[in-house]
Amino acid sequence: MSEEQTIEKQFSIQKIYTKDMSFETPNSPKIFTEKWEPAVDFNLGSHVEPLENSLYEVALTITITVKSDDKTAYLVEVNQAGIFSLSGFTDQEMGPMVGSFCPNILFPYAREAVSDLVTKGGFPQLLLAPVNFDALYAQHLQAQQVPISETIN
Repeated sequence: MSEEQTIEKQFSIQKIYTKDMSFETPNSPKIFTEKWEPAVDFNLGSHVEPLENSLYEVALTITITVKSDDKTAYLVEVNQAGIFSLSGFTDQEMGPMVGSFCPNILFPYAREAVSDLVTKGGFPQLLLAPVNFDALYAQHLQAQQVPISETIN
């Protein structure tokens, strides 16, 4: 009789840390005396780096540029990272774990760092809206797929 081995799935957070952060106000102090009509440009990215022994570093980068009357009021960038231990997951499960689940854990830390930097920079508080990382990961997968009809000449 053959024994079916089941590998137990294990997930744990080893470390969460701020890898890099930057805040710039290129048009201060003049920007503080002008009418405040902000236009916000938000960019989000993530990166996964396999480490040893089932460890992965997942880094979430948030870049926000706020302009008022076509002048840059401030630019903030936060690179929030974490080291996660993942074992027992199939290849199909690993993608969503590092592409969606881990960024979901990191986002509140990055969100808080952005809010603190903006407030300490003298600007009104900026609270980032929640991000649906499941939908972003699904869009990423869909963008990676090229229809067969496009690959045939």
